[in-house]
Amino acid sequence: MSNQKLSLVEKIAFGAGDMALNVVISSMMLIITFFYTDIYGLHTQDLALLFVLVKVVGAVSDLAVGQLTDRYAAAMGRYRPWLLLLALPYGISVFFVFTTPDWAYSAKLVWAYSTYILMTLMTSGVGVPYISLISGLTSDPQERLSANGYRLFFAKIGAFMVTIVVPVLAEYWGEGKAATGYQAAMGVMAAMGVLLFLFCVFGTRERVLHKVERTSLLAQFRLLMKNDQWLLLAGACVTGTVGYVIRGSVALYYAKYYLGGDVSVQSTFLSLGVVAAILSMVASTWITKSYCKVKLFRNTQLLVFVISIAIFYLVKPGDILLAYVLYFALSFVVDLHAPVFWSSIAETIDYGQVQSGKRVSGLAFGGISVCQKAGMAVAGGMVGVLLTYFHYVPNQPQSQLAMSGIALMLTVIPGCFHLIMGLLMFKYRISDSYYGQVKEEMRQLGYATH
Repeated sequence: MSNQKLSLVEKIAFGAGDMALNVVISSMMLIITFFYTDIYGLHTQDLALLFVLVKVVGAVSDLAVGQLTDRYAAAMGRYRPWLLLLALPYGISVFFVFTTPDWAYSAKLVWAYSTYILMTLMTSGVGVPYISLISGLTSDPQERLSANGYRLFFAKIGAFMVTIVVPVLAEYWGEGKAATGYQAAMGVMAAMGVLLFLFCVFGTRERVLHKVERTSLLAQFRLLMKNDQWLLLAGACVTGTVGYVIRGSVALYYAKYYLGGDVSVQSTFLSLGVVAAILSMVASTWITKSYCKVKLFRNTQLLVFVISIAIFYLVKPGDILLAYVLYFALSFVVDLHAPVFWSSIAETIDYGQVQSGKRVSGLAFGGISVCQKAGMAVAGGMVGVLLTYFHYVPNQPQSQLAMSGIALMLTVIPGCFHLIMGLLMFKYRISDSYYGQVKEEMRQLGYATH
């Protein structure tokens, strides 16, 4: 397996791709809702439909890109050509989303739909090949786990930059005009994303080429639905994403209104969560060397539910210090499972190939991306509906109902989804030892060429 080892530079380059992708993911989870309501000026009742419809488009595009990556492979590999081709369009689309035209409300709503859809299509174009790339870099489960540790570490660095750099630059460059400031700040993030994707393309090498048979989409779907372990990951992806997005979407509101914080408090609150997640990536890689990764996955999500309940009942309005401490703890625990999850997708694909004799790769990776979109759609719709239900009013002192609603949306509501996620993983069984058996069967059957 010596040829399956990844160099430090290659792991960093692989991680750079997720850092580039997190320019969008972190923005969509942490600032887009706040940006649309408090800066862009959209009504909360318009957000739910916007988020749901855009994610439906994204789900369809994810499936399409997954099929294309199965059908075509170039000299440089099956996945990296997509990153090379679409890196620049991806960056431009991010810049457009955070551009606020001085138009009538209906025209601004059309612009929001158009730019968000464009960005979603471009994100599918780079996102599905990127999350699939790990299956082409190595088939060594420990190397995959290690590479995904680097990947998620750099993803959190990207998220940190979005949470700490964007608000600061937006305030500095905007000079009192928040819309102009956010456009400039996200323009910098978009340019950084383009460069990072190019580094990922030229800093990695696809050394594993799986044989993918031409199979109809319906036949692939039927095979995937028989893969019980992939279905468990899909369910965990949907429920976990709903929890992540609801909590992330309301974090700025929580810091601003519930804690009564200024821009520095808001930025610090978000950044604390990201710093905790960065440390979590390092800790996860270390813990899984001696502790079962499947147990780590499920037990951490159960603990997230407990911490969420504690935050809701213990933190009172304006209690900034306690909120910082408990939110840091929550953010650390919630992400301990992440390297395990992303390395497990490729393993479920191999498991399915051994079980059925046919490989479903593009649809499996694309399907996970669809599950993310589904979770984001559900969460986005819930955020819009809940903000309206709790009578949130942008840039105004909030009612007691709105304050309680914001607190619930940061804690108990997403915590319930993480609880479901943890319970699902009690049925997941692909440990490292079990996967070793799967790999040996694949070798004997000649399912992969190196």
